[in-house]
Amino acid sequence: MIFLYPRREYGVNHPLKFINHLIQEEAMQVTYDPSEDEGLVIYNLSLIGADDFEPVLSIMKDTFRAGISPSGLVQFFHAGERAGAYTVPEGKIGICTVCSITIDGVMIRRGAPLHPIGGGVVEIEDGTPRRFTDMVLYDATTIDPLQMLVSQEISDISGVIRYGKGSVLANLRECHMEAEPAVATIIEDLERSMISGILEVGPPNAPILGYTCSPQYFGIAILGGTNVMAAVLEGGFRVEINSLKGLIDVGRLEPIHHF
Repeated sequence: MIFLYPRREYGVNHPLKFINHLIQEEAMQVTYDPSEDEGLVIYNLSLIGADDFEPVLSIMKDTFRAGISPSGLVQFFHAGERAGAYTVPEGKIGICTVCSITIDGVMIRRGAPLHPIGGGVVEIEDGTPRRFTDMVLYDATTIDPLQMLVSQEISDISGVIRYGKGSVLANLRECHMEAEPAVATIIEDLERSMISGILEVGPPNAPILGYTCSPQYFGIAILGGTNVMAAVLEGGFRVEINSLKGLIDVGRLEPIHHF
């Protein structure tokens, strides 16, 4: 069972915001430099039962090892400890993982701003991404699409890990074709860093995984940071997830194989 928590409460002082605007606001605050592995990254915070820690940790390691998450960096918070402004309740363990929107921030800082399109489910066959089978557009929702899709239990992360066939969660971005050389350089830097997650890059003026990009743009599909929690959910464990929780210094996170 998974519980979805809104990132913030909206009222008179907090106007309703669609996710595409929230993504851009959060991405602008990212300072992560992949060449130095330093700076602020966006994180997701999930809660599991304390008694489930060991089997959940095993699933997380398998997911990171299979390359289905944008990063193997993680931090755990025990009951009573604070993760940002949130205090982990009794009987729970908080899990801080890297949100893939961090990559948007890296692109912006390097002069290659991405246009956020939506989040969806990508079919995988023989270890290769084939097509988006479901998608929620960012400009049509105030809830993180991947968080929403996790709650529908329509991914098949375990199938991808075991057999190379299943479905994963991914975000879709567009970028103007003039920025293609800059994007290629940034992706190379990311692949050498602790944060990557690029699933597919399409050519300009061509579809990517079944989605038709705007004229003079090319598409970029990025693995969702929520894939690891989707795998935990598939394993039969109760998860409470809150995406886009805030910013954290990447130096506070550790590779999962350290645990």
